[in-house]
Amino acid sequence: MFNKTNETKVLRDPVHGYIHVKYQVIWDCINAKEFQRLHRIHQLGGDFQIYHTAEHSRFSHSLGVYEITRRMCEEVDSISATLSEYEKIQVLCAALLHDLGHGPFSHFFETLHKKHHEQMTCDLILDPETQIHQALIKEDESLPQNIVLILTHKHLKPLMYQMISSQLDADRMDYLLRDAYETGTSYGNFDLERILRTLRVKNDSLCVKLSGMHSIEDYIMARYHMYWQVYLHPDAKSYEIMIQQFFKRYSKIRNIDVFEPLMDGDLSNNEFFLMDEHRMFYGFQQALDSGDEILRDFANRILNRHLFEWIEDPTKQQITEIKKKLEQQGFDLNYYYYEVISHSKAYLPYTENDENQIIWMLNDKKELVSLSSSSQIVKALLKMKNQTNKRIYFPKEII
Repeated sequence: MFNKTNETKVLRDPVHGYIHVKYQVIWDCINAKEFQRLHRIHQLGGDFQIYHTAEHSRFSHSLGVYEITRRMCEEVDSISATLSEYEKIQVLCAALLHDLGHGPFSHFFETLHKKHHEQMTCDLILDPETQIHQALIKEDESLPQNIVLILTHKHLKPLMYQMISSQLDADRMDYLLRDAYETGTSYGNFDLERILRTLRVKNDSLCVKLSGMHSIEDYIMARYHMYWQVYLHPDAKSYEIMIQQFFKRYSKIRNIDVFEPLMDGDLSNNEFFLMDEHRMFYGFQQALDSGDEILRDFANRILNRHLFEWIEDPTKQQITEIKKKLEQQGFDLNYYYYEVISHSKAYLPYTENDENQIIWMLNDKKELVSLSSSSQIVKALLKMKNQTNKRIYFPKEII
């Protein structure tokens, strides 16, 4: 029997109504400083500059992933029957902590830190000095290692990582619903209740009753629309480029203390803990007083939302003209001209390239069949031709 709180803790949530916590180890993890740090990391990177209400954090998303996983464990009979109480605690902790290693400005930070957020998450969980690690081993000495096995897809029970990280998982379900709510868009909505009602376990794998196929189609289409309308928004990319170009220039200047740990190689776990978005913005404010004109300009653009303009699929003549205007007005092309090449197939909402990527449907004969073999909509998505797009970014002042 595992330690429980003196009463079920509830946290209000705009997506799920309430987040329910009954295990003490979950409550202790939530209150650990490494998890509380996620309050200071935006969920959507630069999208909060585009959708002004998208101020939600990795903290709220992580709680949402935990809540969906909790409901899977308690409300889906075949999952509840398959997992022991200890296995449920492992997967609940993994769901809660899966984004622990995210840095400022979402995935962009990884280009500076040189360490993937998933590896950083594991490092924090396994570090004996972190409060997260101490909260976990207080419940069970082997809990940190078992959580890492789930997060790295190495656990002996595939079901446990499929619930959190697969084509149909609690992570995607929460961020689609939460990001749609927080951005004020409707693209990410789908019927979560119907999906939970039709989830099953077969051969130790997560699957969906065939009667739930249309709710899965809605979920897939929600991903498709959210990627193209929200996550890949050209202006959000522009904000990311501002930060990227700032640090490209800063690497030649090196005079702001709060940024130095980033430039000196791998951050220690304690340095990573301190590297939140508040710290980054403080550094950008300091750069406003820099003696370097380019660094000052990018700091101003970041802080005051002076984004680059962009042109989709420009002609050679347009590119030539833009570069000429930039040079005439004294802009360094190394910093003020930027090209982005994207491939549409890279952002497909669903693929079936290998067995681990397939959403399995449970047909009337209790056989597992692929989603694409059951759904004409998904089959059509998989046949989409790859398209390459080019977008150029530059200061709008030159137009």
